[in-house]
Amino acid sequence: MSDILQFLQERNSAPKLTEPGPDSEQMEQMFRAALRAPDHARLRPWRFVTIKGARREALGALLEECLVRRTPDADDVAREKARKAPLRAPQLVVVVARVSDHPKVPAVEQRLSAGCAAQAILLAAEASGFAGVWRTGAAAFDRAVMDGLGLTDTEEIVGFLYIGSRNGSPKTLPQLDPVDFVSAW
Repeated sequence: MSDILQFLQERNSAPKLTEPGPDSEQMEQMFRAALRAPDHARLRPWRFVTIKGARREALGALLEECLVRRTPDADDVAREKARKAPLRAPQLVVVVARVSDHPKVPAVEQRLSAGCAAQAILLAAEASGFAGVWRTGAAAFDRAVMDGLGLTDTEEIVGFLYIGSRNGSPKTLPQLDPVDFVSAW
């Protein structure tokens, strides 16, 4: 088996991340990988918002504020979890789908393209010696969070990518058998 296939078959998410995170040149390489996502009609239906350093605390404040709007009776534990979520990694990338009306490219295909771009970033992070995890949750679907991040009415969050150095060993994942997921027609 080629090294690339082995790499793809062994990738897994890293929910515990720490410093160091990627530098700007390494991030540029990850974004270059993302820009190769399948893209019917070359719509470029994605963009990326980076958040690091003290801006993670500002994002935490936004997430807490929006949580309280969605759930006015949110307890202190939930509020703290929302506020501290962006501090789980040194680098965050908000993957944004830019959905437009197109006669040949339905909205779902544009969202899937943005999802492919997100996966490419995670793969490029691993290939660069880092690790990452893709998170969504209620905040990803909250229009107030999107507005706070400067998204337009035709943009939506595909996911929050947390990127940094893996803290601990990779988790052991079960070996899945393709026969359980593939059928011929």
